[in-house]
Amino acid sequence: MEFNLNSDDELSIEKFELMLKTNEVGFFDSDEFEQIIEYYLENGKMALARKAIHLAMNQHPTSVNLKLFHAEMLVFDDKFELAHDMLDNLHELQPNNSEIYIQKANIFSKTEQHEKAIELLNKALELTDDKADVYNLMGMEFLFIEDYSNAKVNFMQCLEIDDTDYSALYNIIYCFDFLQENQQAIDFLNMFLNNNPYSEVAWHQVGKQYFDLKMYEKSLSAFEFAIISDDHFVGAYLEKGKVLEKLGRYNEAIENYQITLKLDDPTSFAYLRLGKCYYKLGNNELALKFFKKTINEDPLLDKGWIAIVDYYSKTLNYPKALTYIEKAIEVDGENALFWTRYAHLIRRLNFFEEAEHGYRKAIELGNYEEKTWLCRSDILLALGETEAVISNLNHGLEFYPQQVEMEYRIAGAYYRMNENVKARFHLQNALKTDPEFVIILEELFPELMKEKEVKDLIARYS
Repeated sequence: MEFNLNSDDELSIEKFELMLKTNEVGFFDSDEFEQIIEYYLENGKMALARKAIHLAMNQHPTSVNLKLFHAEMLVFDDKFELAHDMLDNLHELQPNNSEIYIQKANIFSKTEQHEKAIELLNKALELTDDKADVYNLMGMEFLFIEDYSNAKVNFMQCLEIDDTDYSALYNIIYCFDFLQENQQAIDFLNMFLNNNPYSEVAWHQVGKQYFDLKMYEKSLSAFEFAIISDDHFVGAYLEKGKVLEKLGRYNEAIENYQITLKLDDPTSFAYLRLGKCYYKLGNNELALKFFKKTINEDPLLDKGWIAIVDYYSKTLNYPKALTYIEKAIEVDGENALFWTRYAHLIRRLNFFEEAEHGYRKAIELGNYEEKTWLCRSDILLALGETEAVISNLNHGLEFYPQQVEMEYRIAGAYYRMNENVKARFHLQNALKTDPEFVIILEELFPELMKEKEVKDLIARYS
């Protein structure tokens, strides 16, 4: 089959893919192959990139650039030794080729030898004309070793060369955030905005920094400038809505969230915030409508389910709340928040065994809040499981060694089990910390208030 050579990138790709479909072999010059391979790599079409590299090496076995693509693919496939050998051979041919150093650095990066990768990238930096790309790669290496200060410097160098590289800008802000340098981030963004006054991304980031500092009026102004710079910037409307909520301006927040629904596909976040705003305004019907839209849009968003459950709980419609939390658990049975809500609700309905199961499940899934330990202990006590109370509280005290309510409960449980030495130890700890909480013993273990030892200890620390 004949192919008409054409230097146009798209035609080269079409010609290559037509060749694959027809099983015919066509000739491509090395520049065409470079364009084809680069296109596939950039678009993540690795299988096609491999085929193009294989054919390219057959047709142009001496091309250094094509060999570099081959080395890059070997690195991607974790064939590090082969890639390293190929790059060493290329280095002998072209010792000043920056791309060789970059690919070697890539090998060290993928094998978690980030310091060596940084050394090679520094050498590449001396040789390359595309310094922005190398600064970006160095920034990423410093991120890998959690050196956020040096990462920030390199991303700044990248942005200085190319002020449209918003990925570098985002990475700079990420470093500022990790270092908790909000004001420094604002200062940097303001300098950037002096040269790029209509950068909607920079205004958006300034607004987020002011929001984190609870400077809501300045945050609001920044998001408004972001919208002036790009009136289709959905993220700015969402953030502006959040600020307006903080300022209690719920109707204006609703307007901004509604705009996002017109500009783009609806998001569960926008639906959730609309529900929250309507709830604050006392419009329960619309609040519930949007909460339900939230879970329909994204059933995996736990905040949507919790919003509905909390709504029904606050209106004392516990059976309805229970229905929704059970549906939530069907969707995601590994969510500790769901199990905690379930346990609280089922306990209100006096199903103690089910409530205990809920609290236990929440703890198993990583909910170690004080309230969870305490509630489970009280349920176990109501079920007469005193040994389990002790086991639960001993575990809880590992997380909260000075928690006085746990101390009183475990003291009472030990007394009930006739383990008086341990009981006395915990009761003394509790009384030393806060004698007023002795009311816990009175409510949960009233029989102990008649015991001489207990009365004496209470008298000593009161």
